[in-house]
Amino acid sequence: MKVTGSQLVAEILLEHGVDTVFGYPGGTALNLYDTLYEYRDKIKHVLTAHEQGAAHAADGYCRATGKTGVVFATSGPGATNLVTGIATAFMDSIPMVAITANVPDNLIGRDAFQEICITGVAMPITKHTFFVNRIEDLADALRNAFRIANSGRKGPVLVDITKDVTAAETDYKAARPLPLNPVPEFSDEEVQEVASMINAAERPVVYFGGGVPAANAGRELLELLEKADMPATYTLMAAGILGYDNDRNLGMVGMHGSIAANKAVDRADLVIAIGARFSDRVALNPERFAKKAQKVQIDIDCSEINKNVLVDFGVTADAKEFLTKLLPLIKKKDHKEWVSQATEWKKKTGDVKCQDADLHPSEIIHAVCDLTDKETIYVTDVGQHQMWVAQYLKHDKTKDFITSGGLGTMGFGYGAAIGAQTGCPEKRVIHFTGDGSFHMNLNEACTAVSQELPIITIIMNNRVLGMVYQWQTSFYGKRYAATTPERKTNFPKLAEAFGAKGFSAENPKEFEEAFKAALKEKGPVWIDCAIARDERVLPMIPGGGTIEDMIIG
Repeated sequence: MKVTGSQLVAEILLEHGVDTVFGYPGGTALNLYDTLYEYRDKIKHVLTAHEQGAAHAADGYCRATGKTGVVFATSGPGATNLVTGIATAFMDSIPMVAITANVPDNLIGRDAFQEICITGVAMPITKHTFFVNRIEDLADALRNAFRIANSGRKGPVLVDITKDVTAAETDYKAARPLPLNPVPEFSDEEVQEVASMINAAERPVVYFGGGVPAANAGRELLELLEKADMPATYTLMAAGILGYDNDRNLGMVGMHGSIAANKAVDRADLVIAIGARFSDRVALNPERFAKKAQKVQIDIDCSEINKNVLVDFGVTADAKEFLTKLLPLIKKKDHKEWVSQATEWKKKTGDVKCQDADLHPSEIIHAVCDLTDKETIYVTDVGQHQMWVAQYLKHDKTKDFITSGGLGTMGFGYGAAIGAQTGCPEKRVIHFTGDGSFHMNLNEACTAVSQELPIITIIMNNRVLGMVYQWQTSFYGKRYAATTPERKTNFPKLAEAFGAKGFSAENPKEFEEAFKAALKEKGPVWIDCAIARDERVLPMIPGGGTIEDMIIG
């Protein structure tokens, strides 16, 4: 049948099961948005306050639902406003398709109003970019965008379409989504080698990252831990694969990881890294990381093998496929003494509190866990509050903990919470933030209000830029340059101005009362929690340090 370029975009979205897009209209995108009006019964469009919020919303939607996130933007500043959100998805391997409209083809390269080469801008932060200035190329570009975004190590793809292409007519023939690229092949000998190393180890530990949930390999990982009798630690992107109360869960590893996790890695004779890249927040001193251990790395991205830490044996493989082949070769083991030692280290990790405060971060997080069910989705911004939530949150599902790990994007949280709540309306979304992060994108409150999303935002308000302030306290002689902004924002009143509900809390009793009231609301709620500026994220290993440099209290 004959369709316009814009109608072709809509039809191909429907081919891929897309029923929700996030975005912001503009001049060059008018044809796309006119078609969205025509398809409004099939494709829901969520208008955000800013394109960055739309990109984060598409990201959060994907993380919560497992569906590819889709975001629309117009040319020029509309497209460039997506960049931080695209980069966030790229660093955390989140499949997203960003569709931007550019000026007509006859104006490309003439510095037309709101013209920019967004494919060039986005090239380093996407898996691929497409520039479409011929209607004949549009269908292939869009279908390949979804294939590339979801193949191998997942990530964002950008498709930039000139305005004349969105208006041109072409023939459309429905098609199935393109098959994903085959996952890397590995040999039986590689599986046997890893099995032999695990079977021979006396103090093995598994260190796993975002590649495990991306491959849906949680069940296989748990089976490996049980069969080989191993403890495990994880990165921020894999929190929730092991339940909070699982005996083998040593907690997060790295800069703000637990004592148990960091000690186990330091004392192990074998570290098996699965879907993890030894980032600088984990291996702070690469040459001395797990120095007593043989190291095995299993990752779907061959470029990650030996990139940050040299390993003794590396395998390029999908985590689920590799673990499935590995499990039959693993001998049933008993590492009772090693597991007992790791359990003892776990007991040394407790809540670290500033003594001169009436409300502590751990009290806030524990109260939230006690008052919500296991289906709750938790979203964070970036900073001290993010690390506290990662340390204290009692949760059992990776998809229910959404945070910016690789890029560390302050302002990520509210957009991501909107995306998660849009994709999972049956669940409650709790958004943890700090006053610094929240100030960056709190304008998305108008989106939450207009969409009637019951997101509860918990603001850990210490009136400083907490994480940088902590570093200045510990390593810069308390020279607080640009970290004490002295803002006077009244969050409860601002919430009311947006049309949301606002509360404040200065002690545990007030917080519990506010949170219980928030749970009864049908729209967005903010709770401003007064915490001390001297609260610290501990333990902490300074950059370049090792377990010997860990600051505990």
